[in-house]
Amino acid sequence: MAETSLTAEPGKQDVVISREFDAPQDLVFRACTDPELVSQWWGPESVTTTVEKMDARPGGTWRVVQRDAGGSEYAFHGVYHEATPERIVDTFEYEAMPGHVLLETQTLEDLGGGRTKVTDHLVFQSVDDRDGMLQSGMEEEMTGPMERLAGLLQSLKQAAPAR
Repeated sequence: MAETSLTAEPGKQDVVISREFDAPQDLVFRACTDPELVSQWWGPESVTTTVEKMDARPGGTWRVVQRDAGGSEYAFHGVYHEATPERIVDTFEYEAMPGHVLLETQTLEDLGGGRTKVTDHLVFQSVDDRDGMLQSGMEEEMTGPMERLAGLLQSLKQAAPAR
């Protein structure tokens, strides 16, 4: 079973998350940019995720709303700077904390043999912003979705017609 790794060096304002998936690059890209698929894996398992907008192209915007069992809502949004099967670059902002924007660069590396390594590099505006996100439970909130993404990719591979 693949492991999700999260690296956050003390005093730095970035976090790197990586994971290998047993799925081809184009399928991983689709799962990261198709609103219907993103809503199935993005965010903690304890919330319902609704993708309100996802226009994965340079200048396109995205907005995701999560609802917990108590009815509380958590909304996030951003702007795409790049969206190709090899790389997705966008901004990420939690709407309850406006002005704390991070830059996210996801690299989707084709490893051959139908495998893809995703490296997600998050750059925060400050070390304090990064540390605050880590203290809020970011590691758990990132590793759980990566597990669900892996499961979704397996389901999509099994449902795809043989070529």
